Amino acid sequence: MTVYFIGAGPGAADLITVRGARTLAACRVCLYAGSLVPRELLAECPPDAKLVDTAQLNLDEITAELVRAHEEGHDVARLHSGDPSVFSAVAEQMRRLDAAGVPYEVVPGVPAFAAAAASLKRELTVPAVGQTVILTRVAQRATAMPEGEDLATLGRSGALIVLHLAARYVDRVAGELLPHYGADCPAAVVAYASRPDEVIIRGTLDTIAGQVKEAGVVRTAVIMVGRTLGAREFRDSHLYSPERERHAC
Repeated sequence: MTVYFIGAGPGAADLITVRGARTLAACRVCLYAGSLVPRELLAECPPDAKLVDTAQLNLDEITAELVRAHEEGHDVARLHSGDPSVFSAVAEQMRRLDAAGVPYEVVPGVPAFAAAAASLKRELTVPAVGQTVILTRVAQRATAMPEGEDLATLGRSGALIVLHLAARYVDRVAGELLPHYGADCPAAVVAYASRPDEVIIRGTLDTIAGQVKEAGVVRTAVIMVGRTLGAREFRDSHLYSPERERHAC
């Protein structure tokens, strides 16, 4: 049988993809991160499905659940928040399943940064302003950043930077990016993107840390810093330009 790593989306239950919902409905076993995945999504599971909250399980215990379900002849839904391709801890689970000879597939989901951009009503790539988006995080005691991926280095690009898992360190983020982006650079924080309790904070690198602290945001948030967040005067893209040569299909 197969393990399906399913992106549950950023928070709102109706932002799971159609494929994700259909796959979830077909699996007799579902492992989900109880602290991050909306409970409403579990209604998509079969009525008699085995539901396992992995919030208190370690990697060995999660792997054992996946392998056991496979050996018992069940397809398994491994429900992750956001999209499995970034900051999901899916890679080590895949490695364990490869070693155990258990087949798996990945069903993509809506990532948190996309939901945050939607809440801000911003396109992150704007012609002649910014065409690059960097997805990153900050170094923490448990997980260091690889050489060359510190904020000071990434900030030299001037590209829009999106930080996950960094709300607690917003002071450090602002301080390290300030020399490269300037105090007036637009910055935003979106917590619980797409959920009813969503919090949207708009400011600049000079003000965002204080605003975040005042709002009490410490987790489940995305930080964005870059000029495209405030772009108003920019040329239209070539995509829909009347000067672009078009050929009938």
